[in-house]
Amino acid sequence: MSIDLTAANTELNDKTPQEIIAWALSQSDKPLVTTNFRPYESVILHMAAQVKPDIQVLWVDSGYNTSATYRFAEKLIQDLNLNVVTYIPEMTAARRNVLMKGIPDVDDALHAEFTRQVKLEPFQRALSELKPDLWLNAIRKDQTEFRQSMDIVSASKDGIIKVAPLYNLTEADLDAYLAEHNLPNEHDYFDPTKAIETRECGLHTQL
Repeated sequence: MSIDLTAANTELNDKTPQEIIAWALSQSDKPLVTTNFRPYESVILHMAAQVKPDIQVLWVDSGYNTSATYRFAEKLIQDLNLNVVTYIPEMTAARRNVLMKGIPDVDDALHAEFTRQVKLEPFQRALSELKPDLWLNAIRKDQTEFRQSMDIVSASKDGIIKVAPLYNLTEADLDAYLAEHNLPNEHDYFDPTKAIETRECGLHTQL
């Protein structure tokens, strides 16, 4: 899949998320949309499923999600009839908690290995086995300082085209979409690889 990234970003900068998704899926033979069922994930999943109901949905479940997140995930999977493929770490959270004495702090030497085990390795394994040519994600420029330097369309280190249809949206925009389509949301969410929400976990900086 060959895309002129500069031309694509120029073309899509003032388009709606739905127009961006339609453009992206028209370019792709094997797309997927990634999710961690964090707050507002129902927006990207609903939008993608509206265009391609059977789109593959990749969920890398770290094993450390809250009970509320798991309930939210199950509700959304059922409500939207999502075609979810779940990948999990090679080691259970219970075993890792013993070996690492719980979740390592971000300044602990073990934290990088913890992040690799629970997020990066299963994600890389998923991409290697599923072999998508397009990766729809829900990143937005107002989430972290790093993401302000990104574009709507980019490429992973392995050459997968990454598209962020919600890139220019705000939380107010997302709230309006949720209300318009009567979609659920859940704020009781925990990412064990981040100490604060503005910290990158590595998916968009290393892959």
